[in-house]
Amino acid sequence: MRYAPAILVGRLTRFAARLRKPGGGSAVPGLVVNRIAPNYLKRTLSGFPQGLVVVSGSAGKSTTTKMLVAILREHGVDVFTNPSTANISQGLTSALLEQADWRGRVPGDVAVLEMDEGHGALVMQGVDARVVALTNVMVDQIDRFHDSEMVAGMLGRIAARAGEAVIVNADDAYLERLAAKLRSDVAVHRFGVSQAVLDSAPRGLGYTETAGRRLAAGGGLVIDAVEGREVVLDDRGSEVRAGIPARGIHYAVDAACAYETARAVLGERFSRETAAMALSAIPAVFGRGERVTVRGQEVEFVLVQNPASYQLNVDSIEPGTSDILFAIGSDVRDPSYFWPADAASLGRVKIVSGSKSAEAALMLAYDGVEIDRVEPELGVALDDFLAAPAPERGVKTIVFSADSMRRTRAHLGLTGTE
Repeated sequence: MRYAPAILVGRLTRFAARLRKPGGGSAVPGLVVNRIAPNYLKRTLSGFPQGLVVVSGSAGKSTTTKMLVAILREHGVDVFTNPSTANISQGLTSALLEQADWRGRVPGDVAVLEMDEGHGALVMQGVDARVVALTNVMVDQIDRFHDSEMVAGMLGRIAARAGEAVIVNADDAYLERLAAKLRSDVAVHRFGVSQAVLDSAPRGLGYTETAGRRLAAGGGLVIDAVEGREVVLDDRGSEVRAGIPARGIHYAVDAACAYETARAVLGERFSRETAAMALSAIPAVFGRGERVTVRGQEVEFVLVQNPASYQLNVDSIEPGTSDILFAIGSDVRDPSYFWPADAASLGRVKIVSGSKSAEAALMLAYDGVEIDRVEPELGVALDDFLAAPAPERGVKTIVFSADSMRRTRAHLGLTGTE
């Protein structure tokens, strides 16, 4: 009962936040509880019968986590997870509060949590994980994670809390160096792409430093091919085919990370067929190649968060897509951050919007992209974009940064969790 007062205050805070802003305020209750009961998060994360699994890295955390949870649940495991991509400390606490009883206990055999690199390194102080999965190291948010050495250090501190296994992307040189420093009693599982898959990616994989060698057959899980929305895996000599939620090699890499992490968690209970079936069935994480029907129009959402994800996701948009809305918001403090990427493949954008619309339009223009209109007010841009006739080619596509994504979802009434 020691946490009952904190749980009560947190739930009252959540109720008040949702009265003020329906669908919003998800991190506020966690912030309050962390202040009045600072040990609640760590004690709760340490209390799951089958332990804690952490997914972290520069990109792909949300999709990998969702895939991993789906695989484990398909195997019959009762999983607690943070379903709203609430991956910083107050968000994690808020996710726990959603399901905690009055004593603070949360149901579930195992916790599978996406963690922000910086916050994860702090949260994991004093918390042990069974398994840690690391996706990659990229040049990320210019005001936080532009220094890849710093990011690798944060991920190293998270990995150091793993008691059984660490899953690493063998194509990421930073993660390979990190794996070499792990304790000898911690198993290292690897996944990576074949040389043919790497050769098919004209701009590479987007990592700060790509390893010089590909993962050898039998040395882990190898992505043999990516065919549209299907990935072909070489699992120690056995071919496994599975669907992925959106086009792009980066989604295939997320699937491989989730698959290999599930193997580490489940051990002898792991089934290739069950894992492939689970991967094939899950929808996209919101904003990550997600398609929804809004106001009678099919719309695809494409989230860009750093130069690498910008390039990879823009390149994955179906060639010839005729109706694109491009929105960059206040989360991109310095739009020049995205200038190294090349958006020429977009060809033409119907509307550029968001608080950084002028800078975004200039960037696109320098890439040779035709722009029909610049509309700073995102709500107006969304209404006009959706009211226009059906596209000549492809589906209506909205490319946005995280701030514009949140505003888009709120404006369109898409306020549920993932």
